Amino acid sequence: MIPGADAAKPALLLVDDDPLISETLAFVLGRDFAVHPARSRTSVREVVSALGFIPGLALVDLGLPPTPHRPDEGFRLISELLAASPGSHIVVLSGQNDEMNARHARALGAVDFVAKPCDPQVLKSLLLRALSLDAAEPADATRVPGILGRSSAIEKLRQQIRQYSNAPFPVLVEGESGTGKELVARALHAGSPRAERPYLALNCAAISPTLVEPTLFGYAKGAFTGATSSRSGYFEDASEGTLFLDEIGELPLELQAKLLRVLENGEYQRVGETQSRVSQARVIAATNRDLRQEIQAGRFRVDLYHRLSVFTVQVPPLREMDQDKTLLFNRFAGHYASQAGLEPCRLDPGALDLWLAYPFPGNVRELRNVVIRLVTKYPGADVSAEALTGELDPSALGQLGSARGDALETGLSVESAIRILQERQSLSLDALLAQWEGCFIEAAVQLAQGNLTRAARLLGMHRTTLYSRMQTRGLAHDSDARAQRAGS
Repeated sequence: MIPGADAAKPALLLVDDDPLISETLAFVLGRDFAVHPARSRTSVREVVSALGFIPGLALVDLGLPPTPHRPDEGFRLISELLAASPGSHIVVLSGQNDEMNARHARALGAVDFVAKPCDPQVLKSLLLRALSLDAAEPADATRVPGILGRSSAIEKLRQQIRQYSNAPFPVLVEGESGTGKELVARALHAGSPRAERPYLALNCAAISPTLVEPTLFGYAKGAFTGATSSRSGYFEDASEGTLFLDEIGELPLELQAKLLRVLENGEYQRVGETQSRVSQARVIAATNRDLRQEIQAGRFRVDLYHRLSVFTVQVPPLREMDQDKTLLFNRFAGHYASQAGLEPCRLDPGALDLWLAYPFPGNVRELRNVVIRLVTKYPGADVSAEALTGELDPSALGQLGSARGDALETGLSVESAIRILQERQSLSLDALLAQWEGCFIEAAVQLAQGNLTRAARLLGMHRTTLYSRMQTRGLAHDSDARAQRAGS
């Protein structure tokens, strides 16, 4: 921390290996921030250890020792910071300012990318804007525990949770399997006046239909074989708290009427009793089925549906969460690595591209399990695209490959060509086509591990045609190199 820095100012981690730049920025930014300088990933660890916390704001150079002319260390530092503190906001300041580096930094979780040289006042404005992301929603962290992400879909979800938490009425949580519907239910409970009361959860699909009624409502002694004593049910145990009914679409029809009665006036009866009891529990239900279709099929009561869906929350699937997939990777990698006493792994650029493109049909549950396997197999290492592919669902990968193929075949339209020509004003069509051809030839040869017959098959041409085009494009093959060495 620079001398004279005010501890009341927002903490800023400044990482740059150039002493002149670091000292200049520390002086200028020190008026508004408590600046903590560091020159490498190693010194960042020392600074954080001395502070006892990770600053919520960081200004990071990509080119850091021991490889100051490459962005690798900077990328690793971004991943490590966000793994340890997912809520941190990182602004990248770098002389390595090509578009690929900027896109990769943002994909890792950086909120902004600035090229050197940059006006310090502009930097200050960017940092204050990044800081305002936290200032704008301090209540969210307390009112919506466990809901992680920065996408518009997640922000909408947070807003709904804040709106519905205080109301005593039922909530229907809809979403695909693995999206975290129970997490939403827990957040609704935690943000409500019932937070200190019991929270009970029952998965209607995981219990025998014959046991659902006694589990929900309780039973009297002798009500059925094995009922050697009276037992309260979930509605009674939840008292004035929250009862979460997961997979509500699996509830048998004969029990739906009894659930409706509880929702209407709070009344229910233990199995084997005639005495009515009253529950004040708030019901939150969840389903991965389309209950409207279930109603049409005669498997779900329309009156129960309307009673359950006073408020409806739609949990977004992971494929709609944009860069949140990276944020979740960092959070889970840090968490499970810590549990196992390991260093978290990282995704190299190729693996990161695959991670962002992969649809995760199992949603957050699938993502979490993939991260656990990666952390266990590759502790402290950079995970390649090849290694990541081995942990993903082959059928989903096949769909991804098909989608990419369709995009390749249909992505160039007259409209897109017009746009390209308008942007460039002029281009060499022959050079563009030659560039495309060269890239695909090199890709096919790499995929075929140098086997020209296999590479030609991938490109839909004869081997001799491929070899001729490689010679035309100046793309040497290993056999050519061997022949040259033998001739010399």
